[in-house]
Amino acid sequence: MFLLSILRVIKFSLQDFVRNIWLSVITIIIIVLALISVNLLLVVKVLGTATVNAVKEKVDISLYLKSESEESRILALRSKISSLGSVQEVIYISKQEAIDSFREKHKNNPEILAALLELGRNPLSPSLVIKPKDINNYEELIVSLNKIDDQLIESRNFDDHRAMLAKVNDITEKASRVGLAISLLFILITILVVYNTVRVAIYTHKREIGIMKLVGASNWFIRAPYLISGIIYGFLGVVAIIIILYPLLSFIQPYLEVFFYGFKVNILEYYNSNFFTIFGLEFLAVTLVNFLASLVAVGKYSKV
Repeated sequence: MFLLSILRVIKFSLQDFVRNIWLSVITIIIIVLALISVNLLLVVKVLGTATVNAVKEKVDISLYLKSESEESRILALRSKISSLGSVQEVIYISKQEAIDSFREKHKNNPEILAALLELGRNPLSPSLVIKPKDINNYEELIVSLNKIDDQLIESRNFDDHRAMLAKVNDITEKASRVGLAISLLFILITILVVYNTVRVAIYTHKREIGIMKLVGASNWFIRAPYLISGIIYGFLGVVAIIIILYPLLSFIQPYLEVFFYGFKVNILEYYNSNFFTIFGLEFLAVTLVNFLASLVAVGKYSKV
């Protein structure tokens, strides 16, 4: 009996959905717009994190050594620097590795390669590339390196990358705040649209509701179709956003790969890995919003 009642409630909900098809379509469109803003906010957050990590990967300090330095002394200096608490890794780049990297970098520039060939020798020096453990301790590391007075060191490159990181973080936070404001606006609009959709549906079926009350229908049976409509709106909205979002992400992914060249930034892979988490939570959130809006409208206008 209970199962039969559930099936009837679903049937009445679907009938109401079809009867007010244009109102239902508008409701779903508003839900889709809300979900688009939420997903764009998520994409901005993911890309912002990827950008910060990419910049952090590039944060290093270079010590350029004298060209005639003995390798044994260079390795001893590397070991000394590696023992510093604020150092994550020290990479030794020999003269040969430096020239090989230079040639690879300029392989499409024959003029530079020709000039290098005419020079007849390797003009580059060996170097030590130092990666800090924590960018926040960057200044502390520089102070420690300045205390190392070794005749092998010819010059030091102490570029401060913190300003770049701060700028990236600031842009990401501002974009997130704007995205959050847009998302909240669309959520508010969704609540109002669902509320009015249910109100119109109840008004349309006012006579039917009265007859149902006369024949002894329970409050639950009268209210349930309109509450289930909210769930249907949420489900169709999430399905629509999946259909819209994946082609959009596929379109922008090649541009992201070019922009983040050398780093693994794959927004499609992120969505695939977190598919059920992302869209499951969005479905639950939209359903809850729709359900509460429907509940308030039913309670106010059904008079049961």
